[in-house]
Amino acid sequence: MKISVLDQSPAKSGISPAESIRESLVLARACETFGYHRYWLSEHHNTESVAGSAPEILIAAIAATTSRIRVGAAGIMLPHYAALKVAEQFRVLEAIAPGRIDLGLGRAPGSDGRTAFALNPNAARAADMFPSQVRDVMAWTSDAPLPAEHPFRDIICQPQGPTAPEYWILGSSTYGAQLAGYFGLPYCYAYFFTDGEGTEEALDAYRRSFTPSAILAAPHSAIVVAALAADTPEEAEYWYRSRAVAWAIRGRGKFIAMPSPEEAAAFDLTDSERARMAAAREKALIGTAPEVTARLRALTLRLGVDELVITTGTTSPAARIKSYELFAREFQRASDF
Repeated sequence: MKISVLDQSPAKSGISPAESIRESLVLARACETFGYHRYWLSEHHNTESVAGSAPEILIAAIAATTSRIRVGAAGIMLPHYAALKVAEQFRVLEAIAPGRIDLGLGRAPGSDGRTAFALNPNAARAADMFPSQVRDVMAWTSDAPLPAEHPFRDIICQPQGPTAPEYWILGSSTYGAQLAGYFGLPYCYAYFFTDGEGTEEALDAYRRSFTPSAILAAPHSAIVVAALAADTPEEAEYWYRSRAVAWAIRGRGKFIAMPSPEEAAAFDLTDSERARMAAAREKALIGTAPEVTARLRALTLRLGVDELVITTGTTSPAARIKSYELFAREFQRASDF
C-alpha cells in the first residue's frame, strides 16, 4: 500500500492565496521527509476556495526542490488545452526530474461553464474528444507513434528523453474508470468529492473494462480521501471545523476561502446547512492518527485499492504538516509505506 498526498493549495480567510502556493512548497518538502510516495497538485479555476490553478508550474517548483518523492498533477483538466502543449509541459517536467513525474488526466472542467469557455471556447466539444486527447498526450510524451492517419503524427514533442511520465486517469464517475480500463492505465477515484458515493461502481467498472497494456498488466487503483489527524480528538475537531463550514455552504453555490475555526464557529448557518454538516461529520475521517489510520486501512481493504492518497485542509500550515507527519508515523508503524 503506497500512501501519497493531494494538495489543493486551499485558500484561507485573511491570508493571500499567493501565500497558499508558497505553503505548498513547504508542505511538499516536509512530506518527502515523512516518506510519502507521491505529491499531487490539483487544478481549479475561478474559485475563492482553491489557490492552485496551474499544477504544471507548481510541479516544476516542487520537483526542482525535492529529490525522491514523485510529483504530479491530479489532474490536468485536458479539455482546456491542446494535447501537444500539455505533452510539451510534461516532457519539460520529466527533464527536470526524470522518472519522478506523474501525469494525471481528467475530463471535468474544475470550474464553472463560463470559466471553462474562457479557458477554451471549444471546451464542450473538447470534452467529447477526451479519449483521443489522452491517446495523443501519451504518444507525444513517450515518443510512441500516433495513428497513420493522424494529421500531426510527424510533430516531435521536445525535450526528448529516455523516461516518460507515469499516466493516471482521475475521476468521480464510471466514465473515467472505463477509459482508464480501455487504455490499461492506473485509475484514481476522487472519494472525497462524493463522501464515497459511487466508489464501488467506478472501481468495478474499471476492473471489468481493464485491458492489459504495455504500461500495466493488471488493474491498479487508488482513492483520494479527505482526512485529518491531531494529537487529541478535540484538536482534530477544532481544525476540522473550518473545512466543515466551507463545505456546508457550497449548497449556496458559494466556494469561499476556508474560515478560521473561530470564524467558522460564528458563521450564520441555516438549519439545512447544519444538518448537512452533521451528516458529513458522521463520515469524516478525523481524530487521532491511530483511530483514523485504522479506518483508512479498513476502507482500502474493503475497496481493494492499491494506493491511498490523503488530502488535508486546515487554516494552520503547522497543523496540516503535523497531520501528515502523524499519518506517516502510523502507517510506517504497520510497514504500509
